[in-house]
Amino acid sequence: MEELIQLDKELFLYLNGLGTKSWDGFWMYLSRTLSFVTIPIYILLLFLSFKAFGLKKTGIIVIIVALLITTTDQLSNFFKYGIGRLRPCYDLEIQDVMRLVKSYCGGKFSYFSAHAANSVALAAFFSFTLSKKYRPLPYFLMAWALMVSYSRIYIGVHFPLDVVTGVFVGILFGWVYAKLFIFAQRKLKA
Repeated sequence: MEELIQLDKELFLYLNGLGTKSWDGFWMYLSRTLSFVTIPIYILLLFLSFKAFGLKKTGIIVIIVALLITTTDQLSNFFKYGIGRLRPCYDLEIQDVMRLVKSYCGGKFSYFSAHAANSVALAAFFSFTLSKKYRPLPYFLMAWALMVSYSRIYIGVHFPLDVVTGVFVGILFGWVYAKLFIFAQRKLKA
C-alpha cells in the first residue's frame, strides 16, 4: 500500500508540475462548480431532458439528479473523514515542491474527489439516459467531466488516485441512478 501511495505522489508531482501560469486561470475556472461553462451545460441538459421526456419526467430527472449528487458528494465526505488522507497541499512530504494554483488549500482531506465523482456521475447519468436520442452527447459530457476531474490535480488539491476513484464512483452511481430513472419511467407508463 505504501508503494501505491508513493507512486500516487510521484504521479501527482509530475502532472501538477506540467502546469504553467498561462493555463492556471483556465483550469481554475473549469474546476468551479458554477460558472459560465457549467450553467449552460446544466440548462442544456434540462432542455434535452424536457425535449426527450416531457415536463413530468424532467421533474423526476431533477429529483433523481439531486439525489445522485447528494449521494456522491456525501459518500466522498464519508471517505475523506473515514480514511483521512491529507490533501497534497497539507502533505509535509510534497507541499513545498508542488504547485498550489488556488489561493487556499481547501478541506484537510482528499480521498476521494467529490468534484470528480459529482461531474462524472452527472455526465454518466445523462449519457445513459439521453444517448439514444442524442448520440454525441456522452462524448461531450464525459470530456467535460474528465477535464473537471483533471483540474483538481492541476490546481493542486487532489492526488491522481483521489480523482480516479471519484471517476469510478461517478460512473457507478450515474449508472445506478439512470437505472432508477428507467424504473420510474416504466412505473409512470403503467
